[in-house]
Amino acid sequence: MARVLMLIVMLVSGTATSQLPEFSQQYSQRLGGAIDALEEVLADFKRDASQFGLSVREAIARQKASEDPFVQARGNSMAVVDARLTRLKEQRADLQRAGPVERLVIFARGFDPKLARATAQDFAPAVPVTIAGLLSAGAGALVGYLILNLLFGIVRLGRRRSKVSD
Repeated sequence: MARVLMLIVMLVSGTATSQLPEFSQQYSQRLGGAIDALEEVLADFKRDASQFGLSVREAIARQKASEDPFVQARGNSMAVVDARLTRLKEQRADLQRAGPVERLVIFARGFDPKLARATAQDFAPAVPVTIAGLLSAGAGALVGYLILNLLFGIVRLGRRRSKVSD
């Protein structure tokens, strides 16, 4: 019975983790779309700023220094857009340079929460036929095996202690 349970846990955990490379791929696709959208917003802002002889940073600083709360809020939101665009571009560059397994580490280390939520909502599982998918599945199966082995060990230890105290 324990071996059947072990096999089931390994299959479930391996199957779940095998989807990480596909999730990362779908996240990367959304990342490109988000960068395009933010670049468009920033290009419009830059065009407006340049009409008044300002750089993007100068225009944002002017908005943030305004007495008008609406204009201040708009300056803050443009600063967030500018910072997020820079962060997303850096992540895309890191992902493009990385190998398949390293992409998972980069994704886990610095994913964008908004993009990750949107990716999760539309996520379509895929069969893991890549090396990264197979390695990910194997790692998940191993983790499932180790966790279940640990739990079985705790149960056995508890039984031994209760037999000794009898």
